Amino acid sequence: MTTPRDIQQIEPTVPALRLEQVALSLDSQSGRVDILRSIDFAIQAGETVGIVGPSGSGKTSLLMLMAGLERASSGTIEIAGLELGAASETELAALRARDVGIVFQSFHLVPTMTAAENVALPLEFAGAGDAFARAEEMLDRVGLGHRLTHFPAQLSGGEQQRVALARAIVNRPRILLADEPTGNLDARSGGIVVDQIFSLAAEKGVTLVLITHDRDLAERCGRVVSMADGFIVDDRQGAANASENAARLEEPALEATKQVTDRSDPTALDLAS
Repeated sequence: MTTPRDIQQIEPTVPALRLEQVALSLDSQSGRVDILRSIDFAIQAGETVGIVGPSGSGKTSLLMLMAGLERASSGTIEIAGLELGAASETELAALRARDVGIVFQSFHLVPTMTAAENVALPLEFAGAGDAFARAEEMLDRVGLGHRLTHFPAQLSGGEQQRVALARAIVNRPRILLADEPTGNLDARSGGIVVDQIFSLAAEKGVTLVLITHDRDLAERCGRVVSMADGFIVDDRQGAANASENAARLEEPALEATKQVTDRSDPTALDLAS
């Protein structure tokens, strides 16, 4: 079985994340409840994917499965070749510590630790000798270099989420999972956090999976996966990616038009001669 330690040797053609016939069911007083049903998709390294759907569609449950925080009832989930269903809790913890960063809607910062201590925490668990230097560098990168010694209660909601983002990405994970990262923020703070998520993902070459109910936000991703009632109901290019591809297709056409115009323009012929 592939272990987290082997992930660095995985072939680049292996998807960063793959789900095959994944289902999640829970028992309740009224009977068994199907949360996720027949989930099939793969995400390639470096992709940005927005998973969108209304409340109760199963998107947060899907993130919990992808993070290895919950076990699927059936099906296969792989991260860079590691099958999560067959992995031990120790292997899953090691995977999250090194290869999967998570940003939650509710921040989940340790209240008795400063911003720098919160960000340094995963690095200390990994045994990094430069944990605090890297934590301070990352906090500076998200615009909080002046808040290093502040505790979560002394920070605004937007600042707390930026600390959480710095903590999620400081260990240079392969995959960043963000669950409604702007859900508890005002529009201005949310905009800052989202811009930094996309900027850092691109800068670090991280595969980004963004869970949201905001379709406009999902459209900023290269790919948009829509969910309803535990099913994937649509999987297509995001608006941003579609615009980029359209621009690339237009370039050759514009160049060809220019060449035809130049050949038919007497002035251009005179200049050429």
